[in-house]
Amino acid sequence: MTIIGIDPGTNITGYGIIKFSGGSLKRIDSGIIRLPSSKSIHKRLEIIYDEIYKLLKLFKPDEFAIETAFYGKNVQSAMKIGYARGVSILAAVHNGISVSEYSPREVKKSVVGKGAASKQQVNYMIKNILGLSEAKMKSDESDALAIAICHAFRLKRTKSVKNDWKTFIEAFPERVIS
Repeated sequence: MTIIGIDPGTNITGYGIIKFSGGSLKRIDSGIIRLPSSKSIHKRLEIIYDEIYKLLKLFKPDEFAIETAFYGKNVQSAMKIGYARGVSILAAVHNGISVSEYSPREVKKSVVGKGAASKQQVNYMIKNILGLSEAKMKSDESDALAIAICHAFRLKRTKSVKNDWKTFIEAFPERVIS
């Protein structure tokens, strides 16, 4: 199964595409869509839509995961992120891909183990989980990969019928610290 994760933004939008098969994860592609600040918000939204649409056509993911907007002190910033989320989701819908949404806290907890993890901790864990020790990546890119991985973990978890420690350890051996 191929999963694309999107970290929406109107200055930089991150994307991460992973292959999830037999419990293993592999990075297919990832990067950022840098949006020119000289362009109007409307033009930047068009660029986000077009670039994500191209990625969806090229990689044909089975699943689309995106980070939900969080509420900060700046209402205008939250609204702009909402616009970026909207055009991203629209690209997925236009390609017939189901959309799942995750809060920043849920994503961090999924890959790091704590919902208040820093961007550096998320970046480190993504490199560790995907075996990308030498790779340099922007935080928007690692956040997008984290969103895709969070979705993969969620899919893996929902397939498990039992809800006990033994089942959890069998399903997520990589999350057990010896």
